[in-house]
Amino acid sequence: MTIESACIPLPSEIIMPFSGYLVTTGRFTLWGVVLAGAVGNVLGSWLSYWLGLKGGRPLAQRLARWRVIRIEEYDRADGWLNRHGLQVAFWTRLLPIVRTFISFPAGAARVPFWRFSLYTFLGSAVWSLVLAYIGVMFREHWDRIREYWRGLDLIVIVALGLLFLLWLRSHFRSSHDAAPPDSSGPRR
Repeated sequence: MTIESACIPLPSEIIMPFSGYLVTTGRFTLWGVVLAGAVGNVLGSWLSYWLGLKGGRPLAQRLARWRVIRIEEYDRADGWLNRHGLQVAFWTRLLPIVRTFISFPAGAARVPFWRFSLYTFLGSAVWSLVLAYIGVMFREHWDRIREYWRGLDLIVIVALGLLFLLWLRSHFRSSHDAAPPDSSGPRR
């Protein structure tokens, strides 16, 4: 969970349901899993928050030059934080993908650190509880998931590959794609 919140894509949607399954085996307790997930999210968020605090917009611009992010995405998150305040730290923890990347702009916007940490913890605890409980509900049927995924795993891999290619295309378009048309008149 720390890795995911440090902006490294390791989906909690896999980690937490499996942890919930391990609750049913007696290996963990549900509240221990929820606490570990929430604390892990806070720790990873602190790293991203610190990078945003120290690097801010200049770091975001460098990352945009390297095509890691688009500056428009950074500006959108920054505007969202400025408009809605710290509640964003709570609600975004309940949204896949967004939850991973909100800490950097929060640090850059210099939202109050301890309040940000509290809202991050609370939102992450809710997210961790929901996902872990899904794993608990699967209980002894956990092994059967493999049967259902056997045909879907290839589809998921292809879909993820296509999404990655679309992401590459949107981030690596040459600057002349967005350049205004030549104003010297029509060509003959």
